[in-house]
Amino acid sequence: MLGTARRPALTPKRTKRSTTVQWLRRQTWEPAEMPRQFPKLNISEVDEQVRLLAEKVFAKVLREEDSKDALSLFTVPEDCPIGQKEAKERELQKELEEQKSVETAKRKKSFKMIRSQSLSLQMPTQQDWKGPPTASPVMSPTTPVLPGTTSQPTPVPYAMPEFQRVTISGDYCAGITVEDYEQAAKSLAKALMIREKYARLAYHRFPRTTAQYLGHRRVDTTPPEEGLPDFHPPPLPQEDPYCLDNAPPNLGYLVRMQGGILFVYDNKKMLERQEPHSLPYPDLETYTVDMSHILALITDGPTKTYCHRRLNFLESKFSLHEMLNEMSEFKELKSNPHRDFYNVRKVDTHIHAAACMNQKHLLRFIKHTYQTEPDRTVAEKRGRKITLRQVFDSLHMDPYDLTVDSLDVHAGRQTFHRFDKFNSKYNPVGASELRDLYLKTENYLGGEYFARMVKEVARELEESKYQYSEPRLSIYGRSPEEWPNLARWFIQHKVYSPNMRWIIQVPRIYDIFRAKKLLPSFGKMLENIFLPLFEATINPQDHQELHLFLKYVTGFDSVDDESKHSDHMFSDKSPSPDIWTSEQNPPYSYYLYYMYANIMVLNNLRRRSKSFWDKIIIKKDLKEMIFERQMLLRSGWRSDMRPYAMSSASCLMP
Repeated sequence: MLGTARRPALTPKRTKRSTTVQWLRRQTWEPAEMPRQFPKLNISEVDEQVRLLAEKVFAKVLREEDSKDALSLFTVPEDCPIGQKEAKERELQKELEEQKSVETAKRKKSFKMIRSQSLSLQMPTQQDWKGPPTASPVMSPTTPVLPGTTSQPTPVPYAMPEFQRVTISGDYCAGITVEDYEQAAKSLAKALMIREKYARLAYHRFPRTTAQYLGHRRVDTTPPEEGLPDFHPPPLPQEDPYCLDNAPPNLGYLVRMQGGILFVYDNKKMLERQEPHSLPYPDLETYTVDMSHILALITDGPTKTYCHRRLNFLESKFSLHEMLNEMSEFKELKSNPHRDFYNVRKVDTHIHAAACMNQKHLLRFIKHTYQTEPDRTVAEKRGRKITLRQVFDSLHMDPYDLTVDSLDVHAGRQTFHRFDKFNSKYNPVGASELRDLYLKTENYLGGEYFARMVKEVARELEESKYQYSEPRLSIYGRSPEEWPNLARWFIQHKVYSPNMRWIIQVPRIYDIFRAKKLLPSFGKMLENIFLPLFEATINPQDHQELHLFLKYVTGFDSVDDESKHSDHMFSDKSPSPDIWTSEQNPPYSYYLYYMYANIMVLNNLRRRSKSFWDKIIIKKDLKEMIFERQMLLRSGWRSDMRPYAMSSASCLMP
């Protein structure tokens, strides 16, 4: 599989512009009420204050961005010794006043109890520290099970190694005042619960240790749907990974995009009545309120102070652990047979497929193709065929003279904080012609050179046996044909490898496409990205290549220059993608919401379709078994001739 909420009863006061946007939405389409998995949200005064604070933070960032020198890559803080001394004196005075307060004493006592409970969760008993002869196995902490859900399998116990351990005693070990500590703890707990909510709804795994500590603070007590994503198992060695004959039957549903989100209908009649399938997606207003809480959190002074101190404390604690137990860890490492750095499983992530090979590999491949097939036609320009030799002649270079340094595809320190220089590194020798020829899936050769290099990298991974990769392939959203072309490239050149899975990378460059008149609106870009996936899921017989390719795709990624700031703050008053027709690029949060919402609808559709196909297969198998039994009975076969004869109960259709 690739990764929900009610609209609140109370809404903030709308402006005239927002009213116009809502009127346009009603004029275009007014969908039926869809089911949500988010709790119903009532915007309180606190949420409204948080939203206003987030808007102030956003406006302040924009002012700082406008006043910043364009050539300045780093900001140096101005350290004032007098100011630092006065700040320390104020903190000390505040702490002395707190020590005399009765309320502070009660809070410290409660923090001591909470800390003792947390220490009992994360620390082994004194008996477990005595070494292997008397050590009892300690259970790994499990994820809390909500009411109404099935219990998870008990994890296998593991023995605690004989390490020297360090404990920190005291009230709350934060180094800040009690009020600041309480405020920081509440803010961080809320942020973690927001993260857990969105991870669960996208069928992502949430860390079990974090879930255990959040168990008593959980606000959303609704039991999650059965749990984890369904991954397509890799084909067996005797199976063909490119077989197109086992595609499930078509479902015949209809898909329409409204308001930037795709909806699925049973038939044309349901489409006219506006009754889509119950495929949940996140509520826009809930999403924007949660985002406001996160924006307010990152500017909260006590929280930043606590996190800074806490990270320094953990780093120092780990350094102390290394100093005390370095030799013990090294001894344990050497005692493990057949395990070292080269034969433990490793996964290379966040690597674009065009950069999966090293620079020496790319240089060797370019020279090899020029030596073996210089007269091959590799491009066509204005109706004229161009050979590989002519391509290099037009660039006034000889591949024999190329070196790793002249190829200039290595990202070094000069690309740090320079996204423009980083992108230029994908052009060998600074020539876009070589990038189109060697590092693209859509060109005159159909991406043959690119596929050959990727397969060479895959063979090296398979030989190393313990190394895996998750390279990125780009989908831009310019045309709905990008998906079928990419799937055709994958199958035609047989790029599958058991050591590779694929991530789809979506660059945030709508403004470039809109300026060139390639797209009428942002909604069209979303439709080009997601509509082919819905159609391949609903009618796999009509899109066999894309249906097969999606078995090896694990997720999406959104990429662009992270240092750029948008002038628009995303909120529930923002225009919908259908009416976002300006040449301004939507903000990062705008991209993420509509990608998250469509991926969530797609995940629920694929989960439902998979269960439907499984039922069809079971019914088909049972029909064949019943037919075979009837033919055997007609030929005189009796059920007592075999010990495993089918009973009548096993013939019942589900």
